Amino acid sequence: MIIQAQDGKGGHAGPAQTHERMIVGWEEWIALPGLALPAIKAKIDTGAKTSALHAEAIEPYGPLLQPHVRFVIHPAPRRPDLEVVCSAPIVDRRQITSSNGIPEERIIINANIAVDGRAWPIEISLSDRADMHYRMLLGRQALQAGGVLVDPAASFLCSKLSFKLYPGFKRNGVAGKAAD
Repeated sequence: MIIQAQDGKGGHAGPAQTHERMIVGWEEWIALPGLALPAIKAKIDTGAKTSALHAEAIEPYGPLLQPHVRFVIHPAPRRPDLEVVCSAPIVDRRQITSSNGIPEERIIINANIAVDGRAWPIEISLSDRADMHYRMLLGRQALQAGGVLVDPAASFLCSKLSFKLYPGFKRNGVAGKAAD
C-alpha cells in the first residue's frame, strides 16, 4: 500500500515539477547538507504536518530583523560523543502540537533535504527529540514539496547512508567500524 502525501485540505500533493515521484519507506536515511548533517535516520510521518529535527542547546541570536539560531545535534542516538553544532536563519516561530498532544512554541528554519540523489527545500521545526529513536521526523509538507509517495510496509528504499560520513566517526575506538 502506498500513501500519497496530502496538502492538509483533503487534496493530493501535486508531483514535483521536474522529477518523477519518489517512493520512500516509513524510515529512510536523509541528509541535510546545509546543516553539515551528511547522514541521519528519519521517520516518515504522514500524520505530522511539519518536519522536526532533534536539537539541543537552542540559542537564538542576531538582530530582530534577521534572527538566527544556533543548536546542537547528536545525529546518532546511541553516540552522544558525535555532536554537530549548526546555525540557520529563523524563518518563523509557531505553536506546534507534539505527538503527546501538548502544544509548544518552536523555532522554524529552512534547509535543503537530500534523499537518494534528489534535493529540495523544506521547513523544519527544532525540538528536543532526545527520547525519540529518530532524530528527524519528515512530515507531510516536506513529502509534498518533494513529490514523495510513502510505502508504509517498507523501510530504507532509498540509498543507504552511514554515520561513517561524519569526520572522525569512530566505533569502539576504531574508525570506519560503525554499526549503523
